[in-house]
Amino acid sequence: MAIRERLYTIDDIWRLEQQPENALKHFYLIDGELYWEMPPGFLHGRLAVQLSRILSLYAEQHGLGEVVAESGFYPAYDRTTLLAPDVAFIRAKAAPAADHEQFVPRMPDLAVEIQSPSNTLAELREKAAAYLAHGTEIVWLVLPGRASVEVWRRGADGAPISERIGRDGSLSGGDVLPGFTLELRRLLPD
Repeated sequence: MAIRERLYTIDDIWRLEQQPENALKHFYLIDGELYWEMPPGFLHGRLAVQLSRILSLYAEQHGLGEVVAESGFYPAYDRTTLLAPDVAFIRAKAAPAADHEQFVPRMPDLAVEIQSPSNTLAELREKAAAYLAHGTEIVWLVLPGRASVEVWRRGADGAPISERIGRDGSLSGGDVLPGFTLELRRLLPD
């Protein structure tokens, strides 16, 4: 749900999230426009934990970087865009210190958004475009109701491109997570 009163910054989000009346709201920004979402349901949470666990194990085994959930990321050059992917991977060389408590001043290398009943596909695709515009290399839009994942990247011309992978396919980590594959049947069983 968009809330348009003025252009917002990450500082506004930080203050909003500290207010008790906002305890059940998850805020994010795209180009200064404020959005909020209700907390997700059980299926969403289960998928986020599964993906986090699978990605974390792989990243740790190969010394690649950090996997986090629902952490705020913003481009260091733009304080009007703040996104909190359900799951994110950030390469070791770019990861903040383990005790970093504030939003991360860069976008993740891989962002995962899991569709909830309260999300439209158009909203998720808008987020994917925002991630890519600000440096994320791969975005996975997990669509449990469609038993598929849309994989978003930048094409050779720099424009966002997507590919839908069904339950019988596999996700790849590409250059971000070299050698990583995940059969979607593991994540989205019949």
